[in-house]
Amino acid sequence: MGKLIRCLTRDATVMALFLDSTDIVSRAEGIHQPSAVVTAALGRLLTAASMMGVMMKGKDDSLTLKLAGGGPAGTVMAVSDSSGNVRGYAQNPVVEIPLKPNGKLDVSGAVGTDGQLWVLRDNGAPEPYVGCTPLISGEIAEDITSYYATSEQTPTVCALGVLVNPDLTVNAAGGLLLQLLPFCPDDVIDKIEANVNKLPAVTAMLGQGMTPEEICALALDGMEYDILDTYEPEYRCTCSREKVERAFAAMSREDRLSLPNEEGVAEATCRFCDAVYTFTREDLERIGK
Repeated sequence: MGKLIRCLTRDATVMALFLDSTDIVSRAEGIHQPSAVVTAALGRLLTAASMMGVMMKGKDDSLTLKLAGGGPAGTVMAVSDSSGNVRGYAQNPVVEIPLKPNGKLDVSGAVGTDGQLWVLRDNGAPEPYVGCTPLISGEIAEDITSYYATSEQTPTVCALGVLVNPDLTVNAAGGLLLQLLPFCPDDVIDKIEANVNKLPAVTAMLGQGMTPEEICALALDGMEYDILDTYEPEYRCTCSREKVERAFAAMSREDRLSLPNEEGVAEATCRFCDAVYTFTREDLERIGK
């Protein structure tokens, strides 16, 4: 289970969020068994989606991030509810590419840079809000920052990090999101810029044992603020046999009955959690009635 806090300065000019997503990304790694670089890419996107999700207002609202950059990892997707619970997958979870010259995982090389970041917000309206911006780096944090600047005209700082162990397990993962709210004065902007420039990497701070509260205190150093919300998000899939049955019911009878294999069984696998739902030909006959 992760820990996410949301803070607001008392002059209502800066909002800050920090998420320790180590447990969330570890769970995703355990489900999908990706290569190290895809764990880093998926972990960053899951972390960003969780932080952005808690900014949704309705209990049943959801947010989807879809990154399609043309890289060997294919499409990477993350979906969050308004409590930050998140799920996701990479189209191609095993990608082996060289490290960067500095020895770090080449996330942009895995996801690509020739594509878009899609943001879908579903608040129950007839049509969800859809925003789309070109990728600027493929490193994900910079692309989230660019999305907010371009699509929502909200100056934002986003920092994301995933540290993967040699055995491919997750050592640490987390993210920081800072947003300047309307009428933020120049002196506050200067403070934020100075604080951000002094911040260590997200995984370095987590590796030192720092809590989300302590990290937000560094990011908002010199400003009075309050912690508005505390969440304990987790990797949570919402699939069910009933949802699969509804999907089958939407198919024509002919198409539905063409699904079983030679043994008379059809299987549906969830992309988010790898759960497998098995249906016999008799099951498929019954669904249409």
